[in-house]
Amino acid sequence: MVRLPLTPAEVERGERLGALLRQARGCRSMLDVALASRISPETLRKIESGRVATPAFPTIAAIADTLGLSLDAVWTEINRAERTVGDQPAPSAARHASLAS
Repeated sequence: MVRLPLTPAEVERGERLGALLRQARGCRSMLDVALASRISPETLRKIESGRVATPAFPTIAAIADTLGLSLDAVWTEINRAERTVGDQPAPSAARHASLAS
């Protein structure tokens, strides 16, 4: 399976996700959070650094649960910057809409 390159908006969203998770983790160690989430510390490190911009939903759900974050709050936060730029749909949403036409 070939993955399409990420759009700049998707990369930025991944960076916002990483920043949100780092902030929510606070002083807890990356190892403790990763093990409690049943993921590898390397996976958590890549997500927090933005190197994995589009992690799998179950992975984010597990991390959010460990950190006490609601998925609604995570979604709202990582999409906040896109909405403030002219309140236009995200580029990836526009791309998917054009593909459906």
